Amino acid sequence: MAYTPRLKEEYKSRVISALKEEFGYTNVMQVPKLEKIVLSRGVGAAVSDKKLIDYAVDELTKITGQKAVSTISKKDVASFKLRKGMPIGAKVTLRGERMYEFLDRLITSALPRVRDFGGIKATGFDGRGNYNLGVLEQIIFPEIDIDKVNKISGMDITFVTTAQTDKEAKSLLAELGLPFKKN
Repeated sequence: MAYTPRLKEEYKSRVISALKEEFGYTNVMQVPKLEKIVLSRGVGAAVSDKKLIDYAVDELTKITGQKAVSTISKKDVASFKLRKGMPIGAKVTLRGERMYEFLDRLITSALPRVRDFGGIKATGFDGRGNYNLGVLEQIIFPEIDIDKVNKISGMDITFVTTAQTDKEAKSLLAELGLPFKKN
């Protein structure tokens, strides 16, 4: 028998029926689902030190279990000494089983390690059912060894859903276990 992540099983067994009941969907295909999770990290100091990109790519690869890629600049910016085609960040896109595994680790082990954590803000929705979350320190992830970190920096985590509205997306992510702050 093939392995399926815990959150994927929970989505199929509990979340779909809860969302159908809450929003009155008549078809299972109307129920919003999580399409992908994108982790991205800008490395502004990489203009002067190229090794910082390698560190960022390596850390994102450790955190997600999938090879990260470096992002390159699209245009020249003279005030930042930036040229077109220079690497300035790193990103990784997770789909399928790896996406659910990462989400499970984020909810159960990484977010509780944030100092003074009281939940995540519900203001990160974009109006089209996607949610953006900023993490200030990469050391909240247990995969990162704090002794080998050369510089503490944050990253952006984007949850892309098939939801049409922010209310549907928030309900989906809350049912999956993201701890939103109570108003």
